[in-house]
Amino acid sequence: MRMRRIPWAADYLTTSPSRILDPSKLSGTWKDGLKGKLHLEIGCGKGGYSSAMAAMYPNDRFIAVEKNESAAGLAAKKFDEAGAPNLSLIYGDGADLSLWFTPGELDVIHLNFSDPWPKKRNAKRRLSAPGFLKQYRTILADDGQIVMKTDNSALFEYSLIEFQNAGFVLEEVSVDFRRESHDEDPLTEYEEKFVQAGQPIYRAVWKKGQA
Repeated sequence: MRMRRIPWAADYLTTSPSRILDPSKLSGTWKDGLKGKLHLEIGCGKGGYSSAMAAMYPNDRFIAVEKNESAAGLAAKKFDEAGAPNLSLIYGDGADLSLWFTPGELDVIHLNFSDPWPKKRNAKRRLSAPGFLKQYRTILADDGQIVMKTDNSALFEYSLIEFQNAGFVLEEVSVDFRRESHDEDPLTEYEEKFVQAGQPIYRAVWKKGQA
């Protein structure tokens, strides 16, 4: 679903307190003084999930990445209004992760309702494609996890295979995650629409495993 353009987003992103202008300068320091875990959400959309998680887990730190300008602008505004000290935005592309984080720096990576890129020629753009998985392995801690949710069964099947091929270990899997209540995991905006429409939510959790 293509998002409508937000005219004020570009200007807002230049002054937003929540936006990290040059994340590469913080590489290796993200966890300084942190008592809990360091989370990264790739493709945060309007920012609802990371914002809710930051409020729910105040001892953890949440970094949200979004490459769409309009969505990033909306997320930045949401983060600024929340005023949570443990919540930040990177307006950029997930392909640059290894420039922003040192090896083993991240504890949890969240992939929420990522673009499925259904055409085979675009498979390398999927956030569970081998090129991305290689980066995840590098920047995740040895006991790090990746948590994925999607409404797209084809993307889910593809991801299960690619994560296994990359050496990740499947810890949890569900083909109808919201069948039961999960108060520990807030609904994203898209997810709420899918649940209301009766669409099953596919979810999996992987740990890093051995290379």
